[in-house]
Amino acid sequence: MQSLEMALLKGRALVGLAVFLLLNLVQVYGRIPTTVEGPFKPVTVDLDKSFRGNAIDLPDTDHRVQRNVVGFEPEQISVSLSSDYDSAWVSWITGEFQIGDNIKPLNPKTLKSFVYYGKSNLFLNHKVKGDSLIYNQLYPFEGLQNYTSGIIHHVQLTGLEPNTEYYYRCGDPSIPAMSDIYQFRTMPASGPKNYPNRIAVVGDLGLTYNTTSTVSHLISNQPDLVLLVGDVSYANLYLTNGTGADCYSCSFPDTPIHETYQPRWDYWGRFMQPLVSKVPLMVVEGNHEIEEQVGNRTFAAYSSRFAFPSKESGSLSTFYFSFNAGGIHFIMLGAYVAYNKSADQYKWLKRDLAKVDRKVTPWLVATWHPPWYSTYVAHYREVECMRVEMEEILYKYGVDIVFNGHVHAYERSNRVYNYTLDPCGPVYIAVGDGGNREKMAIKHADEPGNCPDPSTTPDSYMGGFCAYNFTSGPAAGKFCWDRQPDYSAYRESSFGHGILEVKNETHALWTWHRNQDMYNEAGDQIYIVRQPERCPVEPKVSSSVEF
Repeated sequence: MQSLEMALLKGRALVGLAVFLLLNLVQVYGRIPTTVEGPFKPVTVDLDKSFRGNAIDLPDTDHRVQRNVVGFEPEQISVSLSSDYDSAWVSWITGEFQIGDNIKPLNPKTLKSFVYYGKSNLFLNHKVKGDSLIYNQLYPFEGLQNYTSGIIHHVQLTGLEPNTEYYYRCGDPSIPAMSDIYQFRTMPASGPKNYPNRIAVVGDLGLTYNTTSTVSHLISNQPDLVLLVGDVSYANLYLTNGTGADCYSCSFPDTPIHETYQPRWDYWGRFMQPLVSKVPLMVVEGNHEIEEQVGNRTFAAYSSRFAFPSKESGSLSTFYFSFNAGGIHFIMLGAYVAYNKSADQYKWLKRDLAKVDRKVTPWLVATWHPPWYSTYVAHYREVECMRVEMEEILYKYGVDIVFNGHVHAYERSNRVYNYTLDPCGPVYIAVGDGGNREKMAIKHADEPGNCPDPSTTPDSYMGGFCAYNFTSGPAAGKFCWDRQPDYSAYRESSFGHGILEVKNETHALWTWHRNQDMYNEAGDQIYIVRQPERCPVEPKVSSSVEF
């Protein structure tokens, strides 16, 4: 009798546990919508047009952007990922930048680049040496000030264990000029059950008081990885004398070249160090990183200041590369370098996608700066030529999510392919409103009188014209819809950041956090659900196959 009572009690306990788990599933997957329930009716959240937060750049007198080291001690310390969990990069800068007429570049060979690291802050038992460089931003016009950077160091750490806390310090021990001890956590091993807890996604960050709010909110969410989808320091909103403006072309229409004030990059690196010295940062270029200078050289600051897993992922460029974060394969693409099917980038993309094993990395996420699917007037259909060239192959290989910036507003799409609702298309999410000083995007192309002239839409840097009138659907024969397009699920003008939490092989929670909300509130939230049985993808191709 006693054993029967025990069995009944155990049975009730199991039923209670099952009910508890079921209620939790209802709470998690019921109250928060999933993409399986879509496509959703388009939603626009209106916002007071006067709202811009505090879109004023931090001045060079702010203590958060000032140099607080001496001599050649490391500053602007950051961590970035290699192509897999067993390797990471540590970067920093030593020495002071110079700006003026008679600059004398520092010699990188005068300093060594060492990182000491280990799993205990008391025992940094590994030592590795890296490389260093400087870059110049030079202008061949009288009256413009030239710039030369401090010495930039990049050191690759290898032999790392997955999901492990590592402590490190960097610098040159022979001077001595070493940093304090910092720590970061490696990514989980690649596999269908392993994922970072939270990935922060932000775009068009800049260095304003809005930026400080965004970064504060982001830190409160304790991310394991930060993706910055282009437009970093906005140094190109300044003249070389340090005079800035919200709109460069409006305020400085007659400059012989688009100037920049490169110290803004150093200010940005100092401000971000408390975050990115502990949490890996992965960056892809935006249009504000072009920064043309003498000899038509571009992207000097971007390509020099950050470490990229280009070589590790088979790329020869800082503009496009890939990496794994647990069971997620990230593809970072360049919108400001050739992307047509005969270009090196496209060939690399084809090779990279063919090597992805969805049994190991079920999730495939792509990122580049300007969005293909945006309904705002700003940058409307600006990179249509890129979409025409690349959309098919991304769809063919089953990309699940695409993150973009560029448009200074938030927008999430229904699953879409070639402007048509498609249950197997990616979800496109634009987060180009991290906090920069340019105006927020408010006008929608589908509102009366807002549809831009097609001839004004192509990107001025890449050129080309591919944005023709729609040939089918509700907007057939038109360049813009006359209502919010069906592929646009949710849009609003607000500053903020997003958090991606991949739960398992099929479910990922996406949450949009607005700066004007409390820290624990969500502006937009949805479970993005993979359906591999419904949407088969191209199988992995043997590495021996040539393309």
